[in-house]
Amino acid sequence: MKLDPWGAVSIDDYSKLFDEFGISSFEEILPQIDDPHPYMKRHIIFGHRDYQHVLDAMKSRKPFGVMSGFMPSGKVHLGGKMVMDEIIWHQKHGADAFVAIADMEAHSVRGISWEKCQKMGIEEYILSLIALGFEPSGHIYFQSKNYPLRDLGFELAIAGRFSELSAIYGFSGETNVAHMVSVMMQSADILNPQIEANGGPKPVVIPVGSDQDAHIRLTRDLAYRMRKFLVEKRGDYVSVRGKAAGSDLIESAAIYLEEFGYQKVKRYEEHIDVRDATGPQEVLRVEELMRGFEVSRGGYGFMPPASLYHRFMTGLTGGKMSSSKPESHIALTEDPKEAAKKVMKAVTGGRQSLAEQKKLGGEPEKCTIYELMLFHLSDDDQELQETLEECKSGKRMCGTCKKLAAERIKLFLEEHQREREIARERLPEFGLG
Repeated sequence: MKLDPWGAVSIDDYSKLFDEFGISSFEEILPQIDDPHPYMKRHIIFGHRDYQHVLDAMKSRKPFGVMSGFMPSGKVHLGGKMVMDEIIWHQKHGADAFVAIADMEAHSVRGISWEKCQKMGIEEYILSLIALGFEPSGHIYFQSKNYPLRDLGFELAIAGRFSELSAIYGFSGETNVAHMVSVMMQSADILNPQIEANGGPKPVVIPVGSDQDAHIRLTRDLAYRMRKFLVEKRGDYVSVRGKAAGSDLIESAAIYLEEFGYQKVKRYEEHIDVRDATGPQEVLRVEELMRGFEVSRGGYGFMPPASLYHRFMTGLTGGKMSSSKPESHIALTEDPKEAAKKVMKAVTGGRQSLAEQKKLGGEPEKCTIYELMLFHLSDDDQELQETLEECKSGKRMCGTCKKLAAERIKLFLEEHQREREIARERLPEFGLG
């Protein structure tokens, strides 16, 4: 299985991602969440990496962040709305929220002009993001105009290697160098919430579709490489290993730990043993102290970014919903009446005939209309369950669901587009406009 951030990806069995890419099942962590997003409850979010750290920070009200980005290459559709919804949910639960408009990626990969990137970024993505509930406490930025971010991308590029980019993304001698630079900028986006100007190291979650996992894996590796120290539990004590630290920095780190109350700090040429760090929480405390020490000495102390993975929406015509196929998706800016017509023409899980439908029942697991209701158009879990049962039993026909979904998508878009006009007036609150 190949997960291509810029190509078409179709996944029939999401459980394969657990074994092939090391993604963890979200089901295991769901019971710990007091107020889960509907995507979580409905198993639309199916996997994660290291989300436990984010959840622990959320529950203990410690700093944490959420970050994702959008490449301004076309109209934002309901698939993009899913990422926006997840960002906003985390922001409402205390996250410091960051949203990147990946204009450097769009310019290098798609050849879109800077002017069009700017216009599309605001008109398509930012207005919808604000209309859906993103608050001014968050950060929205264009990659090309964020100079600290570009500096970070340069530093990360020093730790990156052409061979690994080729292995991960399939880059060849024909790949333009700017495309490779844009990959480093995406890693910089992901780690940007942890730089000192944004509050320093903290758990940060990146909600994405599984096709973007390559960026997550690369960035987690880069975050590790940027560290100067590695904290490990060794028997009944904690050891601090110098990954990229000379003897002077190791000595300074030992003094730093002593200043925070540790009295049995043993120095060695390439590591420090903290013999009185013995409890189960001591690894976490020493780790946090060493991150702070690295930042105080000009480093970063990055935590590996966490991630959430949601299922892809099926296109209205079947297959993956794609920006390049207008008939397959519903854009947040399209005419509500035209969107309703698309819904009425959409592929369903119905049988070949009315008689067959009544006899065998429908197949909601193959139905784009049921998926629209599940993902976006129903807040009522009981309604969804009844729809599912009536469809499978043959009691409900496809026309009933289509009419209901068509009316709801029309009403949603009408309201959303009114909110977008209000959002336009609010752009200065976000440092835009």
